[in-house]
Amino acid sequence: MPETGSGDAPLAGAEAHFRALESLYDSAPINDIWRSRLEIVESGVSRIRFDLDERYYHAAGAIHGTTYFKMLDDAAFYAANSLVSDRFLLTTGFNLLFTRPMTGGSVTAEGRWVSGQRRVFVAEARLIDAEGEEAARGTGTFMKSRIPLSSLDGYRLPA
Repeated sequence: MPETGSGDAPLAGAEAHFRALESLYDSAPINDIWRSRLEIVESGVSRIRFDLDERYYHAAGAIHGTTYFKMLDDAAFYAANSLVSDRFLLTTGFNLLFTRPMTGGSVTAEGRWVSGQRRVFVAEARLIDAEGEEAARGTGTFMKSRIPLSSLDGYRLPA
């Protein structure tokens, strides 16, 4: 993983960045549809917790794939963006593997940075269903955009 520096100040800076990313996630209008809570655990690691029910079903009575993609992409994205404090990342590609259907309950998306430290980042994520089983996994590539994080209303550094 990239170095964060030494001493307490860089750690405080990273922690402030993590909390600001969590605020950014909370501010996204899409999360009014998928009620969820992001936690940046440490540099390169994120966790999103959410509950699913029939509102997210496809016609055959299980959770629609859009939910799998959204949560895996978000978890991988925030794991990668936790390493970048100046720019918003953009998803440039995402591969998704469905491993079992979900019908509801509490679910956790776990994201983890894999590689990249300059312009392009690779991160992976997995969904853990209510029974503690993996329901899906994915790998994404993310690229630095021209959008400064500080220009986004939802990106609020703690006082």
